[in-house]
Amino acid sequence: MSRANIFVVGMDKENLETLGDIPYAEDYRFHPLLSIEELQQGEVVVPELISKAQAKLDAFDGSIDAIVGYWDFPVSTIVPVLCERYGLRSNSLEAVAKCEHKYWSRLEQQKATDAHPAFALVDLSGTPQPPANVGFPMWLKPSISYSSELAFGVKDEREFQEAVTQIREGIGRVGRPFEYILDRLDLPPEVSAAGGEACLAEEALTGRQVAVEGYAYNGEVTVYGALDSVNHPDSSSFLRHQYPSALPGPVVARLRDISQRVMRQIGTDSATFSIEFFYDPETDVIKLLEINPRHSQSHAELFQFVDGVPNHHCMVSLALGRNPELPDKQGPYEVAAKWYHRRFEDGRVRRVPTDEEVHRIEQEIPGVRIRIVPEEGQRLSDLPEQDSYSFELAQILIGGENEKNMRDKFDRCVAALRFVCD
Repeated sequence: MSRANIFVVGMDKENLETLGDIPYAEDYRFHPLLSIEELQQGEVVVPELISKAQAKLDAFDGSIDAIVGYWDFPVSTIVPVLCERYGLRSNSLEAVAKCEHKYWSRLEQQKATDAHPAFALVDLSGTPQPPANVGFPMWLKPSISYSSELAFGVKDEREFQEAVTQIREGIGRVGRPFEYILDRLDLPPEVSAAGGEACLAEEALTGRQVAVEGYAYNGEVTVYGALDSVNHPDSSSFLRHQYPSALPGPVVARLRDISQRVMRQIGTDSATFSIEFFYDPETDVIKLLEINPRHSQSHAELFQFVDGVPNHHCMVSLALGRNPELPDKQGPYEVAAKWYHRRFEDGRVRRVPTDEEVHRIEQEIPGVRIRIVPEEGQRLSDLPEQDSYSFELAQILIGGENEKNMRDKFDRCVAALRFVCD
């Protein structure tokens, strides 16, 4: 039997290795389609990327059985455009845009739930003013962005003006390319008026941050996991993403219900998704932070550590028209987390751990996989996809018996990883 040809937009080495661990991987052949550099560096030109991808697909001597991707814009929008052209299953472009455009997403969310923060657009022309319905502290962010790029928490008028200045200068890098996507859709008047270079103000949320992952298949929305997002002390930068969530079962059930209602409202189908929430245990209030129209590739190995199968399995199964069948707690560890070793000031990296040093640490500490982020000689502020307050030195995936066991492993890894920055 011939193997199915699956084209992965933005395929990278780490995720290719993880794709090799999904069920029936021996029946698939994975092909790269567009590089990470083409997709994420500088201001992308979406029509050119689509044309380049089509040229490669048209020249392929074989069946094209699926096209998938696990990154945000532009990958999330390129996949449905290509799938429509080649008659393949995928989410609709409109449903993806409703998630990626943060203002449009809020408009859809409020039709399905009241579990969202106060929000409003900010006019970046002239001297921008804070919206009347969103008080300090608030978050300012572009309607379209990579990761948490250009997202600022502000607590007074001075910080508000400093943030809008930076957003105004950088908003076009992603906002302008997104206009190509918006032009292909029949937009609500509010979204059409906002366009791709809109700035959004949102009520600052408090409590414990949690992410929900799921998929939609033939109109049914399934949530298959909840993960805790834990920040560094006194910081909005993540320390780790931990699976499974330690929240009480009834809270997770409410998160599942909100997720299902919102994703049905958006119209997602034949696709994975991840949704970020805040849960305040003091008030028992849930607020939706953000919807991503794809599963989190950074969580793939966490599901593999705990359940025995990477969450990439859902993406591939749906693209091939199959309903994923996920195991539960069939992996070697009770809990797993993606930890972030960070530096909170800029600098030039004079030394990074060698491949041999990383391999030795992974051999000495079971259930550990390490990814070094910067290259030697690189300035940390030049790293792509960093938040506005810190820089990643390493991502450390850890499986353990419990949280304490993972913390011990993380501390050992950090102590053994020798970075030099100045």
